[in-house]
Amino acid sequence: MSNDKTCVIIGASHAGVNVAFSLRKEGWKGKIILFDKDPNIPYHRPTLSKKYLELEDSIENNLLKPKESYINDRIDLKLGISVIDINSKEQFVSLDDSSTQNYDKLVFATGASAFIPPIKGINNNKNIFSIRNAKDVDGIRKALNTSASKKVVVIGGGYIGLETAASLQKMGANVTVLEREERILARVTTPYLSDFFNKLHKTNNVAIHTNKNVCEITNDTVLCDDSSSYEADIIIIGVGIRVNTKLAKQIGLKIEDGICVNTQTETSQKNIYAIGDCSYHYNSFYNRFIRLESVQNAVDQAKVAAKNICGINTEYKTLPWFWSDQYDIKLQIVGLATGYDNKVVRIENDKKFSIWYFKGNQLLAVDSINNAKSYVLGTKYIKTKAAIDKIELANPESDLKSIVVIKQN
Repeated sequence: MSNDKTCVIIGASHAGVNVAFSLRKEGWKGKIILFDKDPNIPYHRPTLSKKYLELEDSIENNLLKPKESYINDRIDLKLGISVIDINSKEQFVSLDDSSTQNYDKLVFATGASAFIPPIKGINNNKNIFSIRNAKDVDGIRKALNTSASKKVVVIGGGYIGLETAASLQKMGANVTVLEREERILARVTTPYLSDFFNKLHKTNNVAIHTNKNVCEITNDTVLCDDSSSYEADIIIIGVGIRVNTKLAKQIGLKIEDGICVNTQTETSQKNIYAIGDCSYHYNSFYNRFIRLESVQNAVDQAKVAAKNICGINTEYKTLPWFWSDQYDIKLQIVGLATGYDNKVVRIENDKKFSIWYFKGNQLLAVDSINNAKSYVLGTKYIKTKAAIDKIELANPESDLKSIVVIKQN
């Protein structure tokens, strides 16, 4: 492979960093240049709403790779620099420091940004934060440490909002969560799991209010359209994300829910790839296109992209999985429950259970609460398309290894 080739990667989170190191592993001899507007050495993002928020910890203790690793693998980190334009015909990017950089291969690992809803007064308060980077978390910790009453309102009852609420409660904050839907986690899970997490947070003295549509924010008050109001020294916005597709749109890449890619992570234009949260890709397990916001997807797609860039024809075939940590609860999710028409709840005790989602008799996904065995075996059964005895599955006395129906020839 030629030594004079250059691969430019836009975005230095999990996807961007992993594709850079995977390129070296697969034999890329040329330059690898990694751009990111964040000035920090690339770090783990999931810890932002958990470990990093809770602890007086340095971001240097949460790095994806030590600084020396980039030097050893000849990966040129360009931090605090943004790509502002791309010329895909001449194959170069323009940067916000007025310089340009040529490329032979270009990888979009641009991820997503926090969605800031159009709420009146939201831009007039210095103590309003999202949780997308280390600067956000540093600001939250500083604001909490200087607040007398430590009253925090979290707008949004999804996983990020709930993880943040749990971490802030551990730090001594008085936390209120406001969710617009009729239940928390309404867009991502079943009422059963929503009820479980609702009770979990209330047990830990976090107030959760649903059917709350925030319409205005004043200096110290969050107002809802039902005339209710909540005092807040600190406000956390956790209502979702917007995929970073601005640059991709500028050069005419095909975009739907994200940047469209084929099974080799190639976009609609030659020599340009997209991976991670920003990519809209085909999943063979569910026979449809999806976009995933997960570290697992970012890492797996990075490996596939690196192989294809290096001329090793490889397709992305991965079963999605996710996790969430809240208090003493670990939720592990494998698969996608979208489209399920029946489920089985297997209860082993009040803090150890699993929910198995089926379409007909096909297992689609498993949610596991403090139950690694159900997560591991659920993964296996989805991949092998195993026939499950649902009556045995629901019986907590049954061995999960024996719930597979043996098909007779």
